[in-house]
Amino acid sequence: MPRRRLSERQIERIRTIQERRRQRLADRTERVLAELDEAPPAAGTVVVRHGANLAVEDGAGRVWHCLARQNIGDPVCGDEVVWQSLGPGQGIVTALQPRRTLLSRPDHAGRARALAANLDQLVIVLAPRPEPSPYLLDQYLVAAELIGVRALIAVTKMDLIDDGERPTFEQRFAHYGALGYPLLWLSLRRDATLAPLVAALRGHTSILVGQSGVGKSSLVKTLLPDREIQIGRLSQATGLGRHTTSATTRYRLAEDSFLIDSPGVRSFRLGAIDPGDLARGFRELAPLVGHCRFGDCRHDQEPGCALKTAVADSRVHPERLATFQHLLRAGG
Repeated sequence: MPRRRLSERQIERIRTIQERRRQRLADRTERVLAELDEAPPAAGTVVVRHGANLAVEDGAGRVWHCLARQNIGDPVCGDEVVWQSLGPGQGIVTALQPRRTLLSRPDHAGRARALAANLDQLVIVLAPRPEPSPYLLDQYLVAAELIGVRALIAVTKMDLIDDGERPTFEQRFAHYGALGYPLLWLSLRRDATLAPLVAALRGHTSILVGQSGVGKSSLVKTLLPDREIQIGRLSQATGLGRHTTSATTRYRLAEDSFLIDSPGVRSFRLGAIDPGDLARGFRELAPLVGHCRFGDCRHDQEPGCALKTAVADSRVHPERLATFQHLLRAGG
């Protein structure tokens, strides 16, 4: 049965109702603040957000169910915040601390939508099957360069290819290793192969990204054997129920190590990027930009292009230049 088209008047009425509900929530938060006894402010970290509800972890590792003051901005997983207690297990977030890093992606309207804050490592997960996409891999690497975080490439499901295929497959990614990106070859069926990844995660706040089907969820479960316990702890403390499994969540790996799991990275893509910033996202191309014969070189058909010369001299991999050209034409 075809869906009934709504009239402009009906659409406007729905918008008005939704805005009224949002305002009621904001008014309720402000009323709570107005009645708040001057509890001492404390530092905390947002470990999960679901709608208006925040799970904030304090310095002692306790989790509090918090709302956020209306005028502080838009807190996301990983944000460091100032909050105040409202009573047992309840609190109000009153300020956001400055973010060191922020991973975002464009929404359907092209506006940047924040996914996670204060991470310092991007782990890009690939597998022999589905067929790896150099274009998607390069977009993740550009994002890591532009927000200033470390990136490494973890290729899982290596048991899917035999020993005869492996050298050819690994050679396809050798140019990334030459650029300084660590390459880890993993198999969940061989626990010993996970040791380098566990070591690389130590001391970092990392997020796993990758296309569907590469085994990211299985990898998260393996790295977090107590994930269900952590989810239960968040659910019990905040009343968010199982919503924590469908929202970006920061899990504790060890005392100084955290893993952010986000459903938003499944459809990750770059937004609009200034050409200069885009070049900065390709660490081997950035030093070459500005050395072409023509100052307005588009690095496509123009003669004397420094980037194309570098490809001809085997100093730049042709797939990397192809991705750069495609993103340049697309405006990022």
